[in-house]
Amino acid sequence: MRWLFLFFILALPARAEEVDLELLLLVDVSRSMSPAELELQRRGYAEALRSDSVAAALGRSLTGRIALTYVEWAGEFRHTTVQDWTLIESRADLDSFAETLEQRKTATQSRTSISSALRHGAFLMDTNGFEGLRRVIDISGDGPNNQGGLVTKARDEVLAQGIIINGLPLMTYDAGTAMWRIDDLDVYYAECVIGGPGAFVLPVREWSDFAAAVTRKLVLEIAETQPERLILAQASTLYDCLIGEKMWQRLRRDFDIP
Repeated sequence: MRWLFLFFILALPARAEEVDLELLLLVDVSRSMSPAELELQRRGYAEALRSDSVAAALGRSLTGRIALTYVEWAGEFRHTTVQDWTLIESRADLDSFAETLEQRKTATQSRTSISSALRHGAFLMDTNGFEGLRRVIDISGDGPNNQGGLVTKARDEVLAQGIIINGLPLMTYDAGTAMWRIDDLDVYYAECVIGGPGAFVLPVREWSDFAAAVTRKLVLEIAETQPERLILAQASTLYDCLIGEKMWQRLRRDFDIP
C-alpha cells in the first residue's frame, strides 16, 4: 500500500506557481529588420527591464511576482526562445533577465507570421508551469502578417483562451526594407492583431524612442495600469487584414521571389 501511495503522489501533476502576470515578449526578427535595428531592439528591451519605472511597477503589482519570457519570431514555425520562463520578483531578477538578452546573439529569419507567433505564444503559456491572474502576449513587429493563415483567426483563438494581446508596431523608416512595410501599421495592429480587456497599441516611430516605449508598455502591463491616449483594440471592421498576404504576392510577382 505504501508503494501505491507513493506512486499516486508522484503521478500527480506539479502545482503551478502563482504569479500576478504571465508576460510573453514576442519580438520580431524577420529579414525586414536590419542588423542595426535588431541590436537597437535587444538593447532597448534590456534598458527597459533595468529601468526604475519597471522596477517600481513590479512593486505595485499585487504580490510583486510575475513570470516573464522573451521569444524571437519571424516566419511560420520560426520561433527562438532567448530567455525561457523566469520568475521575476526583484530588481536583481530584472537585471539578470536583461543581462541574458545582451549576451545572446540575434539572427534574422525569413517571412512574417504573426499568426504563427501568436499560436506559439499561447502554447508557451499553457505549458509554462505558472498560473497568472493575467496572461499577456506583448508582440512587436515592423510589418503585417504574410504567412501562416489569417491573423484574425489566430488572434481570436488566443483571445478565447483568456490571453490579452498588446502590440508594439515598429514604424521607423528604412529605405532598404520599405517595400515590406505599411504606413499605417499601428492601425493594422489595432484592427487585426491585438485584443482582450484593455488591449492597446503603442507605436514606435523613431528608434531613439524605442527603449522609452518598451518601458512604458512594460509598466502598463506589469502594474495593470489603464492606458491613456493609446490606440485601443479594434475600432472598426473595414480594415483589410489580408494586406500583408497581398503585398507578398505582388512582391513575388514583381521581383520573382520564390
